[in-house]
Amino acid sequence: MKNKADHRQAFFFTLINYVGILIGIFSTLFVYPKNKEMLGVFRYIESLAQILFPIMLLGVSQVLIKFGPKLDNHQEKQLFNYSVLSILFMSVLVLIALGGFSFLSIFKKMDYIYLAFVMGFFMAFIDLFKKQATIIQKISVPAFFDNIVPKIALPLIFILVLHQYISSEQSLIFYIISYGLIALFVAVYLFCYFQPEFKFDFKSLFLQIDKKEMYRFSLFAFAGSLGSVFAFRIDAIMIPKFISMEANGSFSIGVTLASALAIPATGVFTLYAPIISNYIKNNAMEELNVKYKEISKLLFFIGALLYSCIFLGIENLFLLLPTHDNLMASVSVILILGFNVLVNMGTGFNGEIITYSKYYRFNLIAIIVLIVLNISLNIIFITVFNLGIEGVAFASLIAMVLFNLSKLIFIYQKFQLFPFDASYLKLVLVFLIVLLVCYFLPTLENNYFNLIYKTGLSLLLNLMIIYKMKLVYSYHFWVDKMLVKIKSR
Repeated sequence: MKNKADHRQAFFFTLINYVGILIGIFSTLFVYPKNKEMLGVFRYIESLAQILFPIMLLGVSQVLIKFGPKLDNHQEKQLFNYSVLSILFMSVLVLIALGGFSFLSIFKKMDYIYLAFVMGFFMAFIDLFKKQATIIQKISVPAFFDNIVPKIALPLIFILVLHQYISSEQSLIFYIISYGLIALFVAVYLFCYFQPEFKFDFKSLFLQIDKKEMYRFSLFAFAGSLGSVFAFRIDAIMIPKFISMEANGSFSIGVTLASALAIPATGVFTLYAPIISNYIKNNAMEELNVKYKEISKLLFFIGALLYSCIFLGIENLFLLLPTHDNLMASVSVILILGFNVLVNMGTGFNGEIITYSKYYRFNLIAIIVLIVLNISLNIIFITVFNLGIEGVAFASLIAMVLFNLSKLIFIYQKFQLFPFDASYLKLVLVFLIVLLVCYFLPTLENNYFNLIYKTGLSLLLNLMIIYKMKLVYSYHFWVDKMLVKIKSR
C-alpha cells in the first residue's frame, strides 16, 4: 500500500510541474507581453530573492534530507527546530548586510532589494517545509502550492494592473504576500502530518549527528545551491543594471519559452537518476556507457524535433497572436537559448553521473567556472559589443557549451564514458539537412498555412528518416510496437 501511495504522490508531483509550466507558457504568450517593463521588475526581484534565500537556508533543508531519515521521531523534530532557528538567525544577518549595502549603487533600487529579502525569507521556509514533507512522503500538495500558486498569482496581478484596479507598486506587495500565503498553507498542511515539538535543547540531537559533519555538508550544499542560482539567474540581475527593465521582460519571455524544450528531459532525468546511481554503485560501467549513449541520443532526438519546429515556426506563431508586437523582440533570444537547452539535453545525464560518483565535488567547481564565464561574457557582450539581450543569450550559450564540455571531458577521463557515436553524428546530420531544406522552401503569404506546412513537413521528414535509419532505439522500438498493434486489428 505504501509503495502505491508513493507512486501516486510521484505522479501528482510530476503532473503539477507540467501544469505549472503550461500555465507559465500561456501567461508568457498572452499576458506578460502587455507590460514587459513590469515583468522585468518582477523577474529582477525574483532573481534577487533566489540568490538571497540559499544564504538564509545555508543548506539546512538539504541537511533534513540527508540526516532526517536516520533519526528517531523526537530527534527528527529537534533537527527541524534547529533548521527553523538557523533560517531566522541567517535572515537577520542577511538583513543587516543589506542595510550595509544600501549606500552602494550596485543594485537598481534598494526598495526592490528589501522586497526580494521578504520574498527570499518566505522561499527559505517554503523550501524547508517542502523538504520535511518529502521525508514523510507528502510532496504533491506542497508542490501544488509552490509551483502553481505563483504562476496563477502573477498573471492575475498583471491583469489587475492592466485594468488599473491596483498600481504597479501595489502589485509587487501583492506578489510578495502570495509567497507568504504559500509558506503559511504549506506549513499548515505539513503540521497536519508532522507535529513539531518547539523545544530548543539540541544535546541529544548532536549525540546522534556529528555536528562538524553536519556543518560541512550544509556548507557544501549551500555553496552548490548558491552557485547554481548565480549561474542560471545572474542574467535577470545584469540586464536591468546594464540595459533596462523592459529588456529584462523580453529576455524573461525568451527564457520561459526556450525552457519549455527541457520539459521531456526533466522526466527522463528523474526516471533514470536511481538507475545511474545503481550502475555507479555496482561499478557497471559498460551498462552505464550503453545507457549514456542511448539516453543522450533520445534526448537530442526529442529536443531537436521541438527546436526545429520552434526555429521554423516561432515567427509565424507570434504573428497569429494578439500580443505579437511585444513578442517579436524575444524571437532571437528564444532561438539562442533554445539551442542552449538542446546542447544541454544532447549531452545526456553527465551531471548525474558526476553527482552520484565519488567525484561529486567537481560539479561545484564546474558551476563556479560557469558563473565566472557567464558574468564576464555578459559584461563584454553588453558593454563592449552593445549586443543587448541577444548578447546575454549568446553569453549563456557559450558558457553552457563550455560547462557541458568540461563535464564530458571529466567523465571521459575518470570513467571512459562518452555519449556520442557514429549514429549520433548521423542523427545530427539528418536534423541539420531537414532543417535547411524546410527553411529554404518558399514562404507562403498566409502565416497560419506557412506555420503548418513548414513545421509539419519538418516533423514528418525527421520522424520517417530517423525511423528508417534506426538511429534512436527507444523511438524505433515504440513505433514498431504500435505498428504491430495496428496490423493485429
